[in-house]
Amino acid sequence: MSNIINQLHTIGDYIRWATSEFNCSDIYYGHGTDNAIDEAKLLVLSVLHLPLTIPAEFYTANLTNEEKQQVIKYVLARTQEHIPTPYLTNKTWFCGHEFYVDDRVLIPRSPIGELITQHLAGIIEFEPRNILDLCTGSGCIGIACAYEYPEAEIDVADISGEALEVAQINIEGHHLQHRVFPILSDLFDDLPEVEYDVIISNPPYVDQEDMDDLPKEFTVEPELALAAGADGLDIVVRILKQAADHLSKYGVLICEVGNSSVALQQRFPQVPFKWLQFKHGGDGVFMLTKKQLMEYNNLF
Repeated sequence: MSNIINQLHTIGDYIRWATSEFNCSDIYYGHGTDNAIDEAKLLVLSVLHLPLTIPAEFYTANLTNEEKQQVIKYVLARTQEHIPTPYLTNKTWFCGHEFYVDDRVLIPRSPIGELITQHLAGIIEFEPRNILDLCTGSGCIGIACAYEYPEAEIDVADISGEALEVAQINIEGHHLQHRVFPILSDLFDDLPEVEYDVIISNPPYVDQEDMDDLPKEFTVEPELALAAGADGLDIVVRILKQAADHLSKYGVLICEVGNSSVALQQRFPQVPFKWLQFKHGGDGVFMLTKKQLMEYNNLF
């Protein structure tokens, strides 16, 4: 470490060095970046408490010895232990907002964020008053909805008390205690008697085959938030069965199922899932109205 500290000095030096280290390793990207340069920038700038879009002249600024040691420590943990960068820095971004994360929750990466920033265009025709973020984890979806819909109240529910501790950190960090409310609940079991205009869920949906093949980075994340049985549908089917009872008359369910979308369509070929399209990548997110959920409820 002392050799690196003596030879590397600037932000640019450490981003270059981290990029080389990542390129020489077998790390897997997928928690906010897809290449070594962006991963290096994310790690180094997060350690330095700098935004990801710093002016060019910042790259020639020197690091303190303490900062150098921290960057080196995190780069080694990233390459040798395959710990995702957001867990090292406890920082990630979703819908343009910064969130705290640690290994009690998944690292946000859902394409649902694009739907939220587009004001759920083409999904609902009115301003929702009550929104449920089901299987919330870090609370990022619910908090992003709170920014997009400043008049709405949002419940963020999860079966994991540890996950809700992280959600609470983010709720307080965004000063939304008066509108975003964490609830410990196994799906709908312990929710208040509220009819939600929108239920958004990014539940566990990884099937057993994919769980067995996960890159090391994803095995650091909580299995409870990923695994969902042989076909990845254990949780999703429960949501489909119960969601209508918790939706308002014109309410909608938006649910991410990722690669398990194939199994879902094969299991329920009669159900008219509307698969949502994304400009910035991602798939496996469907929507159904309360009316549709009621009509096909006997199938679930």
